[in-house]
Amino acid sequence: MSIKNKVQLITYPDSLGGDLKTLNHVLMKYFPNVFQGGIHILPPFPSSGDRGFAPLTYLEIEPQFGTWDDIKQISAKHDILLDLMVNHISAKSEYFKDFIKHGRKSKYADLFITVDKIWADGKPPKEDIEKIFLRRTEPFSDITIEDTGKSEKVWTTFGKVTPSEQIDIDIKSEITKKLITDFMINFNKNNVKIVRLDAIGYVVKKPGTTCFMIEPEIHEFLDWITDLAKSLNIELLPEVHSHYTTQFMLADKGHWVYDFILPYTILETLLNKNSERLQKYLKIRPHKQFTMLDCHDGIPIMPDLNDLVSTKDAQKVVDICLDRGANLSRIFSPNHKYPDGFDIHQIRCSYYSMLNCNDDAYIASRAIQFFAPGIPQVYYVGLLAGKNDEENVNKTGEGREINRHNFSIQEIAQDIKQEVVQRLLKLIKFRNEYPAFNGDFIILDSPSNALKLKWEKDDKICTLIINLDSYKSTIEFVNNNGAKEELKL
Repeated sequence: MSIKNKVQLITYPDSLGGDLKTLNHVLMKYFPNVFQGGIHILPPFPSSGDRGFAPLTYLEIEPQFGTWDDIKQISAKHDILLDLMVNHISAKSEYFKDFIKHGRKSKYADLFITVDKIWADGKPPKEDIEKIFLRRTEPFSDITIEDTGKSEKVWTTFGKVTPSEQIDIDIKSEITKKLITDFMINFNKNNVKIVRLDAIGYVVKKPGTTCFMIEPEIHEFLDWITDLAKSLNIELLPEVHSHYTTQFMLADKGHWVYDFILPYTILETLLNKNSERLQKYLKIRPHKQFTMLDCHDGIPIMPDLNDLVSTKDAQKVVDICLDRGANLSRIFSPNHKYPDGFDIHQIRCSYYSMLNCNDDAYIASRAIQFFAPGIPQVYYVGLLAGKNDEENVNKTGEGREINRHNFSIQEIAQDIKQEVVQRLLKLIKFRNEYPAFNGDFIILDSPSNALKLKWEKDDKICTLIINLDSYKSTIEFVNNNGAKEELKL
């Protein structure tokens, strides 16, 4: 299949009405023909933590969300994108529970990474651990095997607690390859068209390295899973937070990638009323990308923007966002922070709140996103111009909940009436339907307080003009009669 060059929605299975059946109802009633690019449903599988990102299996749907039939119902009108956490699986999965019981005698033993697979003596040197791009104090958990009472140290990249809920899997083992194959076959059977490879950067473990995006092994794995996906008519989207050159390298090899640079760069452009950095970036970025402004995590800063933005400039943007209610995710590894101490991994905040709930600025941000080459994704909170959910942060103690509000049917019915949401829907309609977006992209010369982006294909031409002083956005385009027309956003 080929991915449709139209707007996609990102949502949790329960965030627009409470479950998958209601999500389908919401899409048909409130957003018919809006998300022609597809729906990215964040993990709807049984999970033991991290809001779905610690899956027990991919063969089932969490009963409180619905069933595979509900996914198929949505897929009747929308291409479905689901996540595959290729780096880990839940500690509560049948696979790891069997390992806890039987240890090395478990039929699933080779699915996991005991440290002696990486260091023969089972003792990782301190200098090796210091090189790893850490997400926790050390990337291991100690497990006591029930049958023997013996302790096993297994690799666990992620997790706030010890032992971790997310157990890394060994992509080199045959049992892992068979399991991934089974999961992918099941996706195909249930009409899944696109699979996001979550946390793929961490899958290769190699002594003396960062254990992140390690070459050539990462490409060998990507080649293997790409061949598998192609045989099942599934497109893949590797998800990698890394130095921007990593994304460029993956795009050069023909992979779809995420544009994790764009959210910050658009935000900075609007806050500073200066498009110089954005114009430079648009000239060098790959076109085969998915674009986003907001998501279930935050606005990427490090390591995605390393060497593109100075820490001084980034700190100014961070401070404005903090004033507007944001909270921060920080880089954990001491060796991967900036020498000046700057360590911001992501800014967590609703995009609408970061722009001070200014409707014109928000519509300008979406217009830039939609005109940047790539497949635009709109996160469900951004779709409804949602504000920071500080109450949920205080209730859960999880900073990311600031941008994870669950909307009831009543809230959706009310919030869709907002003028800013109606303006966004009008913009989505234009992006979906105007033919020039399948043509050539041109960045027109403009002063730093403006931005002009153009698409042309045959006799169809459209130009986005943004005045950064006023945040007013206009699209000039040639209509079906060959006449010039203006769409004021």
